[in-house]
Amino acid sequence: MALDELKSSIPDFAKDLKLNLGSVIGNSELPQQQLWGTVLACAIASRSPRVLKELEPQAKANLSPEAYAAAKSAAAIMAMNNVFYRTRHLLSDPEYGTLRAGLRMNVIGNPGVAKVDFELWSLAVSAINGCGRCLDSHEQVLRAAGVDRETIQEAVKIAAVLEAVGATLDAEATLAE
Repeated sequence: MALDELKSSIPDFAKDLKLNLGSVIGNSELPQQQLWGTVLACAIASRSPRVLKELEPQAKANLSPEAYAAAKSAAAIMAMNNVFYRTRHLLSDPEYGTLRAGLRMNVIGNPGVAKVDFELWSLAVSAINGCGRCLDSHEQVLRAAGVDRETIQEAVKIAAVLEAVGATLDAEATLAE
């Protein structure tokens, strides 16, 4: 299993990451589609070739073709939106918030999977990309749809662990060159 291979490649100094990786994926209470969609979207958002290469096959095996495409779409659209909306939020001139975005985001309205799943994946990617405005927006939509805080936190934990594993393994690969 690729998850076991990924865990075994984590150095001893990052033992907590190894334990957390096994826990957030192996012991998750999320339904399979939410779990593996979150894993795939976050693996992409982590920008770690190793994390993506190891986890993508298992995600693909656990997702329908529609969910697989939607998770990739969540990572793609949030890569754009997180930069755009984070920048709007960080600029001190509030007038930027009144300007029309003018960016296509059709996939958000019709992701090809349950809206709640897509929103959860978008929130997790937003956590990796650090966009507070997007985090708030997706959390509000999820809460309005009846998603509990524990489910939302579960997705954020997956995001945090995959980002940390990717950073650690990529740093080790660079140092080994």
